[in-house]
Amino acid sequence: MTPLAKSNRFDPITADVEALAASVVDAAFQVHKALGPGLLESVYETCLCHELKQRGIPFKSQVALPISYNGLTLDNGLRLDMLVDDKLVVELKAVEKMQPLYDAQLLTYLKLSGLRLGLLINFNTVLIKDGLKRIVR
Repeated sequence: MTPLAKSNRFDPITADVEALAASVVDAAFQVHKALGPGLLESVYETCLCHELKQRGIPFKSQVALPISYNGLTLDNGLRLDMLVDDKLVVELKAVEKMQPLYDAQLLTYLKLSGLRLGLLINFNTVLIKDGLKRIVR
């Protein structure tokens, strides 16, 4: 996978990407409402994928993101949990406490993919709104 989009970091996030992000957040709310906290990340990922599919939102899960360094390419260097409509990176967690490293991880994914907006979603919270974070590059 090569960078998906050469976007200017200073351009506003487009309305279609904002709408896409809102749809993903709503889908995450539905999954969390049905399942609650305490399950494995893989369970939430499978259910969120199912929810997006039901809504007709295109996505890919576990997408390889190559890393290029000084002429060397590592094809399986990183994996995006979800890439929604080739416009939005979604990183899922099911952890007790969010760490600043997770923000940095998503920011790196955005930089390497050339995308601007990512969602960090931690399903292991009593209220899903407390587990949502929006990261913009």
